Amino acid sequence: MIMAKAAVYSQKGEKVSDVSLPKAFEQKVSDALIRRAAISDQTKTYQSKGNDIWAGVRTSAKYRGVKDSYASLKNQGGAMLPREIQPKGRHGRVRRIPSSVKGRRAHPPKVTKVIVERINKKEYAKALESAMAASASVEFVKARGHSIDEKISLPIILDESADSIAKTSDAKKMFEAIGVGSDMKRATKAKPRSGVGARKGGVKRAKSMLVVVAGEKSKLAKAAKNLAGFDVVTVDKLRVLDWLPEQSPEGSQPIQRLRFS
Repeated sequence: MIMAKAAVYSQKGEKVSDVSLPKAFEQKVSDALIRRAAISDQTKTYQSKGNDIWAGVRTSAKYRGVKDSYASLKNQGGAMLPREIQPKGRHGRVRRIPSSVKGRRAHPPKVTKVIVERINKKEYAKALESAMAASASVEFVKARGHSIDEKISLPIILDESADSIAKTSDAKKMFEAIGVGSDMKRATKAKPRSGVGARKGGVKRAKSMLVVVAGEKSKLAKAAKNLAGFDVVTVDKLRVLDWLPEQSPEGSQPIQRLRFS
């Protein structure tokens, strides 16, 4: 079986050698599996919500409906609802019930609600390999909107000399020399957000490259993270969501939003 190969680029953007790719890059691309794993990653970042169990019930209000009892509401021409207790048997405002002012919520959020979309470990590993395979396909990369040179070998692999780059300007020159300058320029353009976000001055930018480094102390990681549209992640913390930074709307093909690395 012939293994797929990719070019290795130097710090100057020149091709220095070829390297055989792992079998993960030969996996069949499954957009449904990638989407399921990406949603699982997203839900793990959600914060559990819940309210105070005493919210809306810290009041003296109580229901008085027994006939002939002190301060009873029965046969008084008023709604028999829990009201605040006042001196001399008078009735205050309605409290406690959901329809009252400052009353409790009828169905508040509960911290016990399961908000994480669970996925099997083997299924997630398969989705990760599928996303890696898509990032090595020029067809999928261009379908997402990236602008790259057709002569580039995907995925883009750098040799050890690239790890010595400590300045963002040098990292920019290296990626431009490799042939992704047009895609980097595309990521610098800001578009106003829609709705309320636009009125607050919010903007959104396109995603460009995903830089995978060996460790957090990598000099290239510190230099590349300041480039527009670039995300840096260590190989041990790589997730499917890193290749799918934005979920596509229902009915569309999420695979078209995969990025290249």
